[in-house]
Amino acid sequence: MSHWAKVNNGIVEKVIVITDGAEDEYFANFKDTSPGHWIQTSYTSSIRANFAGIGYHYDHINDVFYPPQPFKSWMLNKTTWTWEAPVPLPANADTVAYKWNEETTSWDEVTE
Repeated sequence: MSHWAKVNNGIVEKVIVITDGAEDEYFANFKDTSPGHWIQTSYTSSIRANFAGIGYHYDHINDVFYPPQPFKSWMLNKTTWTWEAPVPLPANADTVAYKWNEETTSWDEVTE
């Protein structure tokens, strides 16, 4: 199966699945007159950095998909094309749950 993202003005609007080898026939018979263009994506992230999801960004210069910015303070890592907090998770994050606090730009332990 191949996966395709409909991109309009740099934002993913749809993601579809097409049987391998049937892409040309599918798009030849597909009646989509909405603006934008189709770009292949991969759920294994083997192409274009990340699997495209609705609302994701497509950077045509770098030919990558990346998710929306989760918090204003987070920065986009242009090697992994993922968002990173300005403060790393505490070392014990594998055993203690934390959530991001944008107001204090820090990680708060989840106590509930």
